Amino acid sequence: MQDILLLLQDPTAWVALITLIVMEVVLGIDNLIFISILTNKLPVEQREKARRIGIGLALIMRLGLLATVAWIVQLTNPVFEVFGNAFSWKDIILIAGGLFLVWKATKEIHHNVDVEDDKENLVGEQVAMTFSSVIVQILLLDLVFSVDSIITAVGMTPHVPIMVVAVVVAVTVMLLAATPLANFIEKNPTIVMLALGFLLMIGTTLIAEGFGFHVPKGYIYAAMAFSALVEVLNMMSRRRARVKRDATKTH
Repeated sequence: MQDILLLLQDPTAWVALITLIVMEVVLGIDNLIFISILTNKLPVEQREKARRIGIGLALIMRLGLLATVAWIVQLTNPVFEVFGNAFSWKDIILIAGGLFLVWKATKEIHHNVDVEDDKENLVGEQVAMTFSSVIVQILLLDLVFSVDSIITAVGMTPHVPIMVVAVVVAVTVMLLAATPLANFIEKNPTIVMLALGFLLMIGTTLIAEGFGFHVPKGYIYAAMAFSALVEVLNMMSRRRARVKRDATKTH
């Protein structure tokens, strides 16, 4: 208790907390996009429940990992070498998660592009996925993003209470943003392809990180923000053209 009071009186602790909250929220965007796309394939009445369970699992996993910070730090220690390249458990988890994301995004892009595919696309009325399969896939990616998130937190501050507060705030933001984001994606089919492209890029980045090629997160999120801005401009252009077309028909 005394340690917490001392932290509250330390300005550097507050700076670390705010910085870490921003970082955790930004890192949570990847997880949130995946959850939104995946849960949109479920029947409407199951979607919000699946999002809450998925984000709740993310919180439990992050807090559980924080309880074993000493073990988490050891995940960065090399466990074997291949052709002179050392790999840690963190690298293995990132590579596996990246491969899963690339496979999943590629599969969904194929379902949306191939009109002869016998499965419905992400915005169709029919769904081919069960509630349990969606939760399992969310759980797998929660693990990957949670490990990356907590290792990032450990690298920014040694104070576990600060990490806990930052994680809880970030996951709360995810919980509040999940349904609006999922609804927005569902109502705008072109956003689905853009989001899948984001997942493909994120998966490739995770694989690169696992093989020791550091890709600055700022570049990734700047590219995502620019792509999102272009898509917003396209949406505005299409809406304006539709309004003009409707106005012409009425005359």
